[in-house]
Amino acid sequence: MADHRKMGQHPIAPANTYPRSDEESNTAQSDEQLKRKKRIRLAMYIAAFAVFQTIVIVIFSLTVMKVKTPKLRLSSTAEFLKLNTSSTSTGGGTQASPPSFDISFVTQVRVKNTNFGPYKYDSTNATFLYQGVTVGEFIIPKGKAGMLSTKKVEVTVNLNSKAITSTTSALGSELEAGVLKLDSQAKLSGKVELMFVMKKKKSAQMNCTVSIHLLNRAFQDLSCK
Repeated sequence: MADHRKMGQHPIAPANTYPRSDEESNTAQSDEQLKRKKRIRLAMYIAAFAVFQTIVIVIFSLTVMKVKTPKLRLSSTAEFLKLNTSSTSTGGGTQASPPSFDISFVTQVRVKNTNFGPYKYDSTNATFLYQGVTVGEFIIPKGKAGMLSTKKVEVTVNLNSKAITSTTSALGSELEAGVLKLDSQAKLSGKVELMFVMKKKKSAQMNCTVSIHLLNRAFQDLSCK
């Protein structure tokens, strides 16, 4: 009987045939999510780096690599060596001689370079003019304005009215008033050198208006473009 009962009984199946199937599925999903998050994070880092690099390149191009035109300007101060003027005078008792001036002074011209590289320029002639007539010239010698700096060049200028015709009636009035208004012009030709490899041609121009106060022997009302 005991054997019959034993034979009629069905074997009891183990409680957990696959005890780790759900856990393995959850673990696989978690691993996949972690990998996805890592990929997303990596993509964000790459995108952020690309944006940062683009910004750096743009800023570098707009500042360091941008070539600006140097400025050439006349100094507002001068040391006068000679200052002779004549508004009108009589010659032979009847004929009036034309107004005239003979002036010498020492001043400076300044080459301002705002580039991240030196500006090398050739020598050039500069002129002083009275109502479009050249009354004096001087030479700006060959030189170099360093990176982000201003080159100061001392020059000696001689002015005289020999080229002014007698038809220029305003000269006498200006000399009598004690203020002589002149224009000064020049053009420098040179090259800006960046990163020791790139060279860019640039011309610096000077177009200034200045008045000489004859009594004070000084410049006044200097204006440059």
